[in-house]
Amino acid sequence: MVRNVASAVLAIAVAVVLAAGDVPARASVGGRPITEVVGGNVAKAGEFPWAVRLSMGCGGALTAPRVVLTAGHCVGPTGANKKIAVTAGSTDLKAKTALTAHSLEVIRAPGFTTETKGNDWAVVKLDRVLGLPTLRLVPDASSDQGEGTVMGWGQTTESALRQEQRLHYATVPTIPDDTCAKAYLAAKVALVKEDSICAGRHGVDTCQGDSGGPMVRRGRDGQWAQVGIVSWGLGCARDAYPGVYTQISKFRTAILEATRKLS
Repeated sequence: MVRNVASAVLAIAVAVVLAAGDVPARASVGGRPITEVVGGNVAKAGEFPWAVRLSMGCGGALTAPRVVLTAGHCVGPTGANKKIAVTAGSTDLKAKTALTAHSLEVIRAPGFTTETKGNDWAVVKLDRVLGLPTLRLVPDASSDQGEGTVMGWGQTTESALRQEQRLHYATVPTIPDDTCAKAYLAAKVALVKEDSICAGRHGVDTCQGDSGGPMVRRGRDGQWAQVGIVSWGLGCARDAYPGVYTQISKFRTAILEATRKLS
């Protein structure tokens, strides 16, 4: 499913898997996946100052003084959009110090149809500059493999009835594209390998409500850079199905151009 609301495409895939008797491996005994971001920690105040929360139940990252990068499936089509409220500047959404802004315009990736078909990115122009640090994008594909840090205010278990007030984060290793594609093929979902990074480990994953949030990695200079965008997955933290992230290096030029148009 997408990581903000249920996806019809992947809901059908789950039904196909279960009907075939191929029940996905679970991350814990008793059938309940362990999913704290999923499997991670509560972020300290100021730890990820560019992380933001969008009102439709998605995450995002401030990549320019008044532009948020998020997932394409979180927003509507390209054009004027004043419906999105943004909470920023605090890991606690209810903190008195949290900042708020509203969207003015959205540019969604050309060619986006659904999260599983790739092109799952969008940028959102805000109605004001928030005065917060911004997150840079990785310069090329050399940072696409290894461990990444993922974060969000989403559910901390697949069966949770609520999302989180405080930002959670975790570290996950990337999974080879071929391995990931083979796993999802069993669920009748084709992975768009050239657009995606797969990542996850036993009991650790992103979940519903984390869509659009960043996967980041520290560069040699110690600064964070965004490697991926939380996109979709089958359930949360199921060992057989890694989380799927939009590959920033594939779309970097297009994202930067869209950001310039909105800045």
